[in-house]
Amino acid sequence: MTSIPLRWRLLLLALIWTAALTFAARQDWRLWHALPEEAAAALLQPDVAVWFTAPQSAQTYRGGPAAELVSALEQARLSIDLVAYSLDLWPLRDALIAAHQRGVRVRLVLEADNADAPEVLALQQAGIPLQADTNPALMHHKFVIVDGEEVWGGSMNLTLEGAYHDNNNLLRLRNPQVVADFQREFDEMFAAGRFGPASSPDTPFPTFTLAEGRGEVYFSPDDGVLTHLLETVDEAQQEICLLAFSFTSDALGDLLLQKAAAGVRVQGVFDEGQVHSNRGSEYGRLRAAGLNVRLDGNPGLMHHKVIVIDGETVITGSYNFSASAETKNDENLLILHHSALAAAYQAECEQLVAQGK
Repeated sequence: MTSIPLRWRLLLLALIWTAALTFAARQDWRLWHALPEEAAAALLQPDVAVWFTAPQSAQTYRGGPAAELVSALEQARLSIDLVAYSLDLWPLRDALIAAHQRGVRVRLVLEADNADAPEVLALQQAGIPLQADTNPALMHHKFVIVDGEEVWGGSMNLTLEGAYHDNNNLLRLRNPQVVADFQREFDEMFAAGRFGPASSPDTPFPTFTLAEGRGEVYFSPDDGVLTHLLETVDEAQQEICLLAFSFTSDALGDLLLQKAAAGVRVQGVFDEGQVHSNRGSEYGRLRAAGLNVRLDGNPGLMHHKVIVIDGETVITGSYNFSASAETKNDENLLILHHSALAAAYQAECEQLVAQGK
């Protein structure tokens, strides 16, 4: 039997390799586009929506909050202002580059320690301007403003781990006052280069109205976030459900113990890794006092920073319950008095408590 000449074998191998790469690229595209059954919002209303990550199905790497955000960027017409502690989601990178190439104004602010990720460098090489923070502490925000019409925020870092391995929430708000608040925070960092203690207490609309409720927004370290947080938690009459990545605030711990002593049901979940690594974690003393607080059951991070109060109010954002978040880092905290939204977060909290240990 005559053997196939070397040049034909090499050509055949090249064709097979090209076909494999094409298939992989198509699969990669498919993985990051939302499927209805996997990207269902926990709440979807015209002015407010929330999605939760599902680490138990992370092996599929498809749908979910990440795909929803990518879809929003793909539909952007005018502008995208993105602020991220870290960014390595390549579909997000591709959506930002594509938006830039079709004439959308794209601008970025990132934590300096994470500004050398390959995906970030690719964005810069495409001509997208980036401002890295100048604060020795963390630029810990995670929010995106699209077309000056909507803000995407919550706890989810824009990373593969954050979107598919960690417990996170991604919140979308369509409200002109909320947009103005986050736009002021973005401009302060991107245009003025002010981070951390150099920030100004100039949030234009700390309170705002939603179609079915109202809200508050605060930025640290300039807006006295902890005071507003404690005032809200102190209003609890029946139940507090807590999801805490990092929780070392003695003031918040004291208040939870006081509320529990007054008959308020307090339960929650702490990230196990943070409990073991943080100095001054509040987990031990809350547990010792008999509160139903548990360590998370997720091999990834339990990365929420959430408190649900009486099934009516939810606190969320990038703000961990710690001194660094209050006095050093650039952070945001939203207090949303919205029963339907609180119910969605309550369901997430109940589920993670049931999975905890």
